[in-house]
Order: sequence, then structure tokens, then C-alpha cells
Amino acid sequence: MFEKQIGIDLGTVNVLVHVKGRGIVLHEPSVVAIRRQANKMVLIGHEAYDTLGRTPESIEVVRPMRDGVIADFVVTEAMLRKFIQDIVGRFPLFKPKVMISTPRGVTSVEERAVHDAAMQAGAGAAYLIPEPLAAAYGAGLPIGTPTGNMVVDMGGGTTEAAIVSMYDIVVWDSVRVGGNRLDESIVSYIRKKYNLNIGDQTAEEIKIAIGSALPTEEDRGIEVRGRDQINGLPKTIEVTNSEVIEAMIEPLQNMVRTVRATLEKAPPELAADIIDRGMVITGGGAQLRLIASLFTQETGVPAYVAENPMACVALGAGRALENYEIMRRSLPMIYS
Repeated sequence: MFEKQIGIDLGTVNVLVHVKGRGIVLHEPSVVAIRRQANKMVLIGHEAYDTLGRTPESIEVVRPMRDGVIADFVVTEAMLRKFIQDIVGRFPLFKPKVMISTPRGVTSVEERAVHDAAMQAGAGAAYLIPEPLAAAYGAGLPIGTPTGNMVVDMGGGTTEAAIVSMYDIVVWDSVRVGGNRLDESIVSYIRKKYNLNIGDQTAEEIKIAIGSALPTEEDRGIEVRGRDQINGLPKTIEVTNSEVIEAMIEPLQNMVRTVRATLEKAPPELAADIIDRGMVITGGGAQLRLIASLFTQETGVPAYVAENPMACVALGAGRALENYEIMRRSLPMIYS
């Protein structure tokens, strides 16, 4: 009863941490800078993110999570250890209990890797929760009732759609396409159309500044700086909102197909509930302008963005840990 209870959204792009009684206490990019020769981590989180594309050869900046799963176990464990220590201190009297989100479609080996990374990072006990279930719980949906609650969680590496009822996932579908793929599409579009090389960080800034899922009344533009592919010199161009929409068409359509596939699997009774209640969109991708309108237009089901969509998974993981006895039958069983 004395240990801290921590819910963690271990995402491809960001790590968010919820602590019982305190709310969201940490929101850091899941990025680590490593000094190659010594194989030593020198920067983690925001400090490492600021160095993306700006480091000398002696330092490598990596994302230890890829498509929602661990790509580098050692780096992920060190990153988790740093974040947990920031919350409970280096030598806590009682090790914390931790609930970590994982994509619904991960393998048992990938689940074990996340569990082991949390335990080695200093957790006293570690449990896992599927991201769509955590997102629905964190968004405030009545997941304990026998009604259909649909959630679309748009993360950095994956987009997952699920229908939740009675504290569990009834049907779901996912695609390993998320915010990162949108950024890559913008990079590729600008390279092909303007012979201009830009970084993923610049692409993300473009997406945030003028990106949208559907055309807007005003076709706004933004200045973009990069390196000319032909002469190798710095160059500035203007990119418009309509061009960004064109660049993101393919990954957005993949996300729409995932949502439609989930709706097609829904039992008739739950499908009727969803038509009445609509679907809620969570995750960083939910902040893309007009994304709810796109899903509504393509599926005929009302869609809306959750309040504070980026925090929903971490909030849900924290709440699930607080109500572990109710939730345990819905969670993956990982034995130490």
C-alpha cells in the first residue's frame, strides 16, 4: 500500500507517465542519444530530441521503440529506468507497481520484453494493458457496461481501432501506420516534387502547422528550408496545406481501412450502440485537423476527439492499475 502506482504509455514517439494521486507527471520524447565509442547514453527525452539531425558522428540519436514495440531492449530499459527514477528516486524504500501499455497485436515475446524491461528498470511488479483498452478507459468511456464503446488510438507507430465492452476488447484491428508514417510521406513528397531534402523533425513541424486530413477553406502555406538535391545548397520553398493533404493521402487511407475493418467485425448489437454513441479518437494523431471529420465521412459513424487525446493511454493505464482486481481478467498474463 506504500508503493507508488505508475501507468506508462510507452510509445514510439513519446513516453507519458501517470502517478496515482498526481495525474500525468512526465511527458518526454522516446529518444536517446548515445556516444558511439563508449556505448554510453548521454541524453534522454527532450534533450536528445533537440539533437535529432544535428549531432556529430561520435553521437547517435536513436528511438528504442519502433511500431509500438521494443526495437532496442538495452536502451529501452535504460530510458525506463531514468524515467522511473525521476519519479520515485534512485533508491526508493518501496519499488513501484507499474502498468505499461502495449499494442493489441504484439506477440508474447514482445510482451515479455516490455515486462522484463520494466522489472529491470526498477519496478516491483509490472503489468501490461492493450493500448486500445487503456485509451478507452482514459478517454472516460463506460468500458465496464455491456454497451459498445469504440476507440481509435492513433499513435506514432501504429493506429489501432477497437470496440470495448465489459472491461475487454470485443473486436479490433490495427495497422503499423501512425504519425511517423505521415511525417515520412511529407518528406518523400517534398523530395520528389521540389528536389528538396528535409528531416523528419521539419516534416512534423509542417504537419502540425498546416496539416489536415481534409481540405480547409483557406489553403495556408509555410516556408520550408532544406538542402537542394541537385546543387547541395540550402534552399527555401513554400508548401501549402493542399500539398500536405496530398502527401498524406495513402497513410490516412490505411488508417481509414483499419477503422472500417473493425466496424465490419462488430456484432450487430454493439454496432447499433456505436452508431448512437460514435467513436472516440485518441493519441497524438488525433490532433491532426479534421481527422474526426475524415472518419465520419468515410464510415458514416460520428467521430470525435477525446479531451487531452495524447494523455488517454497513460491515464487509462493508471486507472487500470488502481482497479487491477476488476481489470486483471482482461490483461495479458506475464509470469516472472
